[in-house]
Amino acid sequence: MGRYFFQAQYEKLVHYNKERFNTVVLGDGAHLKALLTTFLPGQFIPLHTPGVDLALLVLRGKGWLVIGEREMELGPGSVALVPQGIRRGIRATTRMVLFQVVAPPPTESDHTEVQSKLARGVF
Repeated sequence: MGRYFFQAQYEKLVHYNKERFNTVVLGDGAHLKALLTTFLPGQFIPLHTPGVDLALLVLRGKGWLVIGEREMELGPGSVALVPQGIRRGIRATTRMVLFQVVAPPPTESDHTEVQSKLARGVF
């Protein structure tokens, strides 16, 4: 059985981390994981190629999304769906808040490339 969550106002969960992007797990189960992800200007999720599908909605702020070889500007209301196995990355140009759903929930190996690049400061 997964964890569930309810919050009437997502703004109460927004927390920025000076070091890197921040995530709050809103809920998860065997088949998906829902996250609130926050960024300060210049922060990013590095380019990586995970084995999970991604759906995201920009709640606040602006930035850029890389999908494969394409780069698209993000703003409030932007929606993206990225299938597993497709290279992706996100970079904020302002304070940014995303609602993200990944399916299935990522494994440690899905995070290896992200953690390695974050440690080196590489997008």
